Amino acid sequence: MYIHQRSDWPKLHWDSRALSAVLAAVRHRQGRLVGRMETLGFKLQAEAALQSLTADIVKSSEIEGEKLAPQAVRSSIARRLGLDIGGLIASDRNVDGVVEMMLDATRHYARPLTDERLFGWHASLFPSGRRGLTRIRTRQWRDAQSGAMQVVSGPIGRETIHYEAPAAARLKKEMAAFIKWFNHETDLDLVLKAGVAHLWFVTIHPFEDGNGRIARAIADLCLARSENSAQRFYSLSTQIRSKRKAYYDILEKTQKGATEITPWLQWFLECLSGAIDGAETLLSSVLAKARFWEQLDVQSLNARQRRVLNRLLDGFEGKLTTTKWAKLTKSSQDCERGCLV
Repeated sequence: MYIHQRSDWPKLHWDSRALSAVLAAVRHRQGRLVGRMETLGFKLQAEAALQSLTADIVKSSEIEGEKLAPQAVRSSIARRLGLDIGGLIASDRNVDGVVEMMLDATRHYARPLTDERLFGWHASLFPSGRRGLTRIRTRQWRDAQSGAMQVVSGPIGRETIHYEAPAAARLKKEMAAFIKWFNHETDLDLVLKAGVAHLWFVTIHPFEDGNGRIARAIADLCLARSENSAQRFYSLSTQIRSKRKAYYDILEKTQKGATEITPWLQWFLECLSGAIDGAETLLSSVLAKARFWEQLDVQSLNARQRRVLNRLLDGFEGKLTTTKWAKLTKSSQDCERGCLV
């Protein structure tokens, strides 16, 4: 019996006393991180948020087995936020769509969640209406024509069914209940709400594809509300990606269990704690970059040189050649050849 087949579904409940200590610790560390970031100034905050959002989008897609080029994601975010980072590269509509979804979730966290907003996110994930060769129906809940929605692994003929979602005929009612709860539940701590919403949405599995990424975007929206800030300084998806097997294991165990979800929330909070730990590494790199520019403040560097140095500091893969320099600075190779000497 799956959790959505229980007579008390969707009345999810948990042991608040068992979660109180870890929730308080996460809340404390969350507040300290946001406070530290607010002392950095707008420019460094923007750089930290850009790095965090890039990681979040790339890793959320990786969890589902989809690879996105980090630099293309970074460039897409920077363009949409009006940030001058130098060395922008082209991004395709698949990257732009994922970025649009995440920015809508985090930048407009105060807006209510609606069917249409979720449909828009889903369409952004699949701008061509396809994933590979598979056609995806967007802007609508999945229907009975696609058959049972199952999470399956293993070779054809020897598949293991990890989970089967509610029948398509139930989706309108299921999503109405979820959205009503999400928009009107005000007594629940917003960090806990992020964990409950993530589980509830991915259990309903309302779309043909993209449910995991949208569930994590909903969680990020809740976390932004919990901080009352559109700036993201840590990446929950990066931490989940590092614990991908444990993530799917706890989801499967919870979805095959009762509506008492304390173990899932315990895991979610510990994962969030790890994500905040990861932000320390992010903060260190941002501060190191700031110190580098402070030391060079007296040097005479032109705009092109600064653009390339920023690109190197952000993590440049491979060798820097005159051809790559020219592309980064949008100039001719002859003009810039002497800059590498």
